Amino acid sequence: MSDEVEFVALEFDGRRVSIEYQWIGDAAGHAPLLVFLHEGLGSRAMWKDFPARLCARCGFRGLVYSRPGYGRSTPRAPDERWGVDFMHRQAHALLPALFAELGVDSGVTPPWLIGHSDGGSIALLYAARYPAAVAGLIVLSPHIMVEDLSIASIEKARDAWRDTDLGQRLARYHDNPDSAFRGWNEIWLDPAFRAWSIEAELEAIECPVLALQGIDDEYGTLAQVHGIAARVPTARVVEIPDCGHSPQRDQPARLLDEVVDFVGANRARVVGAE
Repeated sequence: MSDEVEFVALEFDGRRVSIEYQWIGDAAGHAPLLVFLHEGLGSRAMWKDFPARLCARCGFRGLVYSRPGYGRSTPRAPDERWGVDFMHRQAHALLPALFAELGVDSGVTPPWLIGHSDGGSIALLYAARYPAAVAGLIVLSPHIMVEDLSIASIEKARDAWRDTDLGQRLARYHDNPDSAFRGWNEIWLDPAFRAWSIEAELEAIECPVLALQGIDDEYGTLAQVHGIAARVPTARVVEIPDCGHSPQRDQPARLLDEVVDFVGANRARVVGAE
């Protein structure tokens, strides 16, 4: 991945925010674009070298960014609490605004999206709202509903935040780790969030979908990816053994191979691809 990190200012949720982002390859090139959407505690930096490796294998250029509250983007205000619809707002408002500011015309040349965990849910929501504006989706351990397993693991994360050096470790990837952790943890543990579901919205997705999940995922059962397949006829599910919530860290070679095969089988959907 290039060392050049850039920032763009845009309007989101009624305020001006700064978004850190990074291009992989030629930002103005003609290769298909792959956009990376990070997990609930992730950031641009937390992807490490995976975006560069994947783009090189697929012949893509890439765009990696940190959502507000994460990485080096504008942190969450101390008194700000995210609403149950926070992922919908990221998909329906922030991502289109970011594309507009960076000159990504998804109506002319639809990008591919790859999202991990909450980022996978955001990718699914974007594709459901704008079905003609996505060439293909790769979702890693996405959430389409709230499960008891998810809540139990997020409660353990809350305890680790309080009792261990988790905050110091997150500080390697976030200017304000408190912003990143509390924004995610507090909304997921809000009783109102237990009813959150995007299952019905998935039926609007038209592009090919590759849904991957580790068999040992501590944040969700395989019902998440199989729920996608039940509602999206174009979806293919891959269950990865010896893998937890983060396939890009636990089984990167297997993940790269699966994504390369998926892209190869569906690349004709990309405008200008041969």
